[in-house]
Amino acid sequence: MGLFKFLKEKIAKKNVKETETYVSGMTKSRENFANKLDELSRRYKEVNQEYFEQLEEILIEADVGVSLTLRIIEEVIEESKSEGIKEPTAINELVVDKMFIGYATKGGDITNEISFVNGGPTVLLVAGVNGVGKTTSIAKLAYRYINKGKKVMLCAADTFRAGAVEQLSIWAKRLNCPIVVGKPESDPASVAFEGARRAKEEGIDLLIVDTAGRLQNKTNLMNELAKISRVISKEIPNAPHEAFLVIDATTGQNGVLQAKQFLDCIKLTGIVITKMDGTSKGGIILAIRDELGIPVRFIGLGEKMEDLEEFDLDKYLYGLCLAK
Repeated sequence: MGLFKFLKEKIAKKNVKETETYVSGMTKSRENFANKLDELSRRYKEVNQEYFEQLEEILIEADVGVSLTLRIIEEVIEESKSEGIKEPTAINELVVDKMFIGYATKGGDITNEISFVNGGPTVLLVAGVNGVGKTTSIAKLAYRYINKGKKVMLCAADTFRAGAVEQLSIWAKRLNCPIVVGKPESDPASVAFEGARRAKEEGIDLLIVDTAGRLQNKTNLMNELAKISRVISKEIPNAPHEAFLVIDATTGQNGVLQAKQFLDCIKLTGIVITKMDGTSKGGIILAIRDELGIPVRFIGLGEKMEDLEEFDLDKYLYGLCLAK
């Protein structure tokens, strides 16, 4: 059984409500990708060089990424020749199989949920440029783990952006969870240190630290994030335990470039993709995984607090490629 058919069977066994969220949230991307694949396959009785050229264009337009697209096309052509596959629909199934394999086999083990440490707070750093939905994502993550019975504390260490502390404070009040803030224009590392100290004292399970999205240059950003990590580790050994980068799906390949900048500054353990419901280029998730080797941990598929979903590769590909 091919992965394409196997994927359909796996989806049929999964949570219907969560699958529907992916299907609904990825409507624009599916219309830009799956519909174009179907249209392309209807125009040809058998595949040829022209077919593969147009297939390549569809993948690139979906923001799958140039390097991954070329590799997928090359592998599909090679396999179709060796297996004697000429029917367009079968070729398209091969493409989906290669997309699945390309994500699943890139890098190490894929985990999504935060793994909590024993005997102390688990610390999560969150970074991202202005406008990507960083503050809202932090609130949604807090909401998620509060609902799982965890004691969550927020730490407003993004002291450089006007309004960042106020926005996070509003969310903390709505969520009824504690927040650590500093004085206006205070040193971010000092705020983070205070957050770590209070998290220990108050028996917090998860401390989420908001960090600056961008300073004047990469050197400043690197120094600031390194300093924050350093002072937290003095108070909580081996912290931070997780570091997420928030990326706006609608920015496409710019999101990959952003991730590369932050990857030079901090050891990222995961990506949070926001506004997936607002983009027609849902292949960006595959490009991020391929070019950076970092897994997408959570995906934003709507505006409600519940719409930040644990990333599921099966549901993602189903929503992008297969759902009708």
